[in-house]
Amino acid sequence: MNGASGRMGYRQHLLRSILAIRDQGGVLLSDGSRVQVKPLLVGRSEAKLAELATRHDIADYTTDLDAALDDDKWQIYADFLVTKARVPALKKAIAAGKAIYTEKPTAESFADALELAQLANAAGIKNGVVHDKLYLPGLRKLKRLIDSGFFGSILSVRGEFGYWVFEGDWQPAQRPSWNYRSEDGGGIIIDMFPHWNYVLENLFGTVKSVYAHATTEIAERIDENGDRYTATADDAAYAVFELDGGITAQLNSSWTTRVNRDELVEFQVDGTHGSAVVGLFGCKIQPRNATPKPVWNPDIPDAHDYDDDWIEVPSNDEFENGFKVQWEEFLRHVLEDAPNEFDFLSGARGVLLAEEGLKSSAEGRRITLPTVSL
Repeated sequence: MNGASGRMGYRQHLLRSILAIRDQGGVLLSDGSRVQVKPLLVGRSEAKLAELATRHDIADYTTDLDAALDDDKWQIYADFLVTKARVPALKKAIAAGKAIYTEKPTAESFADALELAQLANAAGIKNGVVHDKLYLPGLRKLKRLIDSGFFGSILSVRGEFGYWVFEGDWQPAQRPSWNYRSEDGGGIIIDMFPHWNYVLENLFGTVKSVYAHATTEIAERIDENGDRYTATADDAAYAVFELDGGITAQLNSSWTTRVNRDELVEFQVDGTHGSAVVGLFGCKIQPRNATPKPVWNPDIPDAHDYDDDWIEVPSNDEFENGFKVQWEEFLRHVLEDAPNEFDFLSGARGVLLAEEGLKSSAEGRRITLPTVSL
């Protein structure tokens, strides 16, 4: 686990996924048996790794990635590094013949992301990319609605994501400063468009084109050491995506917005037979035959409670942490060749959308996306 001491590597992948799988006795296979997981922590700071290992009863850690990759004892390489450092590490892992599971984006450029997919395919290694949003309770409820035909014909998707990230002067920022420097791989398009790509293509349809406007709305921030720096990366992006089947998706992403929603991300899906409003956990619906009949009249205050017209969809299931669920799927893919849709090629499509989104913003035009294949 390379980068397990970082924010995502520690919280979601080590603590809530691998250690949770270890504590439950391993990953459950199709024949009813279990295979236990054993993590090796890899990072730059031996002191940090030693502290983590002691805290969580982990026997193995190292600052020597090459030695870890050369050791046949370790079967899977997991990468949670910053994006700029990811491609060289993944190439080493491919050359070492390891199965690979990585955070996204898989690379800073589509060319590099596609090359990783081609190298992994040529090496015959199993590979997976984190697609965590698809495993969230709200989006799993949405998938049920889609599969049941609830919407009729889906017309449009509108999404709002974001929150205010403090500038770092009177309160410390809740995201690392590299996120706001393009030279360090930062930017909200690079961060979020790979998410939007897999959410859109797996729920609604392949993304055919993108029109985006990216901007840096906070020009100067304060870093972790209290030093001022110029923000060179986009911190807000407003985009329209054309999907297969004629569906239009409009998604706003911002680290400079104050939240007035039930959750930090919300999608509204409108169809001919019904609509849904979905967050990380919640899912509300309004079917066709329960839709009110609003009348526009700006001269009379509207006393109707539109929020009350929506029905909360019950969970009817226990939804585990999405990162853990996908980890278990990937482990079963490695151990018994279970299906795995979310590979390096899927990751490359996400990088392509981010790259073309930035190009769309720079050139002020809609860009048609090519079909991605090995």
